[in-house]
Amino acid sequence: MNNAWIEAEADRFINLWGHDAASCPHPEWGNEIALLAYATRLVGSEPDLTLHGGGNTSIRGRVKTVAGDDVAALFVKASGAPLDTITPSGFVCLDHAYLNKLRTVSSLTDEIMAGEFRMHMLKPGDALPSIETLMHAFLDKTSIVHTHPAAILTLTNRAGGEETIATALGNDVGVVPYADAGLALGRAVSAELDRGKGFRAIVVMHHGLITWGTGPKQAYDHTIEIVNRAEKYIRESRRQIFPRNTATTLEIARKRYTKIAPLLRGLLSPASGDPDNPHEKTVLVPLISREALDILDSPQAKDLACTAPLTPDYLVRTKAYPLFIEKPDYDNMDLLRRQLAREIESFSTRYDAYVKKQSPRLPEFDASGHDLLPRVVLLPGLGAVCAGPDLGMARIARDIMEQALLVKRAICETGGKYLGLTEDHLFAMEFRPFQRAKVAAKGQKPLRGSVAMVTGAAGAIGSGICDELLRQGCNVAVTDLAGENLDSMALTLKGMYGDQALGVPLDVTDSSSVSAAFEKTIAAFGGIDIVVINAGLAHVSPLTEMNLDAFRKLERVNIEGTLLMLAQAGKLFKLQNTAGDVVLISTKNVFAPGAKFGAYSATKAASHQLCRIASLEFADMGVRVNMVSPDAVFSHGSKKSGLWAQIGPDRMKARGLDEKGLEEYYRQRNLLKARVTAEHVARAVVFFVTHQTPTTGATIPVDGGLPDSTPR
Repeated sequence: MNNAWIEAEADRFINLWGHDAASCPHPEWGNEIALLAYATRLVGSEPDLTLHGGGNTSIRGRVKTVAGDDVAALFVKASGAPLDTITPSGFVCLDHAYLNKLRTVSSLTDEIMAGEFRMHMLKPGDALPSIETLMHAFLDKTSIVHTHPAAILTLTNRAGGEETIATALGNDVGVVPYADAGLALGRAVSAELDRGKGFRAIVVMHHGLITWGTGPKQAYDHTIEIVNRAEKYIRESRRQIFPRNTATTLEIARKRYTKIAPLLRGLLSPASGDPDNPHEKTVLVPLISREALDILDSPQAKDLACTAPLTPDYLVRTKAYPLFIEKPDYDNMDLLRRQLAREIESFSTRYDAYVKKQSPRLPEFDASGHDLLPRVVLLPGLGAVCAGPDLGMARIARDIMEQALLVKRAICETGGKYLGLTEDHLFAMEFRPFQRAKVAAKGQKPLRGSVAMVTGAAGAIGSGICDELLRQGCNVAVTDLAGENLDSMALTLKGMYGDQALGVPLDVTDSSSVSAAFEKTIAAFGGIDIVVINAGLAHVSPLTEMNLDAFRKLERVNIEGTLLMLAQAGKLFKLQNTAGDVVLISTKNVFAPGAKFGAYSATKAASHQLCRIASLEFADMGVRVNMVSPDAVFSHGSKKSGLWAQIGPDRMKARGLDEKGLEEYYRQRNLLKARVTAEHVARAVVFFVTHQTPTTGATIPVDGGLPDSTPR
């Protein structure tokens, strides 16, 4: 592993957050805090050192209180703070002298420990320090880096691990048996350091590596040095056991995944107890790689992969064990559904028994109401499928599972036998309040975990709908005809919402394009909950002069496009079996058609009617189909309406108005004198898909009040 420390970059952090920087939270200790932030980012950006916040760092200093007292301080990473993007504000400042006194107490519950931390913060804030704060406090070292390196776990998680560590790392590295994070771990590590004053690092079995130094750079340097020793040992002692390039190709695995993902997503979506939203939303992310397929297709896959996690820090993301499906039949969906349902039910029963058996270990723990479904499903011939309440959590589970498979394989191929922690230790960490607080949803958005597909997304109304759905926490497939408009819109939304926004080319008139768009969305998120049919064309012509080819073009987009989207959505919702929503962006012209607007009015009326019929046909699946009927939406931000680009010139000419005058004309004609915006349309969509009322087959007018176009 390369040492990534760059002095110029370290200097940049000092300039940003050091003594003289305006953003320095503690001027008397700014440079060292800035360097600790840099070292922590280096650790957090290297997956082979730590995954998704699974480590912590600290530094000692002194701060002056308001009363002028000079107090010994410990700056330690806040619980749940991301290591790879941390800034000095991501560290909690505590009274170090007081923390050291806790070494003598007999026991500390999480509730009491959290209370002690809060009462002895020198710089109060909302964040709690890491669960391993007492370890940092008890070690008599200036700066500490604690990580969970894959190479170290390859040495610790095996029978006879202590001897392997001594051989691989040398006698200047101490070894501590696993201890629960908190008071027990702090005591055990500090006692080991007292025993070996010449130690450069300490390894905690089934947990990770602790290094230190006179400053953040030296602590980081020692981390890299010890990890390189471990990697050298693994490299030199490894021999191939697992087959390479087994029969399953990556292409086959990916096709299988998109085929079965909605089915699996439905089975992994917990029941909510809410009749309006019967299932909690779940996002799926697959692990499909050459290495994963080779491991899972091997004869020893189940015995190896279904062992405990590498380190208990990961339990809140993946649960104690994955579910392994033996010999899945990907060619028979009915048989596969029954097999998956049976195995998932069996897993839930076993997990329920595990929870009830171990729950007396945590007196404050309430066993009721916990999700008993697996977070990771291992499928030979496909890979691993990882579930989470949102995209980020599902990806974390995938990354953890990938590392687990690779480390467990490395243990076997270096002559070891994998040895995980016992269930009592696993349970104690999985359900600790400190740990669960790290993954608890704070300010949960109403569409967290939902997946939507929006057609015509590059236009004014479509872009507004996508923006609002994403803002509400939804994952959105942003679809439109391939080209610059779609690429630009997808890039803009991705810049605002990250991978929650997915650009997908889609021609709604082409059944193969519709199928491909659904598959791409499923590949990214595991399924779809919301389909917004917004793509449409307009044409201005009196009936007597109507060009039949122009009429047929509208017919293909507005009618056939709606039919193809409904058909594909219905098949998906049936397979997924977790209800769903279809929302058609209709038009006031369905109820009050305009002269010279026959082609648009007639084809949109047909589209509207198809959705009313879908509301009847899809109801037994719990799928709601509703319509939003806007009037005169001219733009969304800088995005101009394509429809009004087509019909605007004719309307302006007929009324002798310019563009602004035409907009004002439409505003003045509604009862509320309202300017109708894409945001208004988007909020109507959100009203339907958040199930504020038990409604299907209905139309919301978004027009400021047009009596002639009121649905009837």
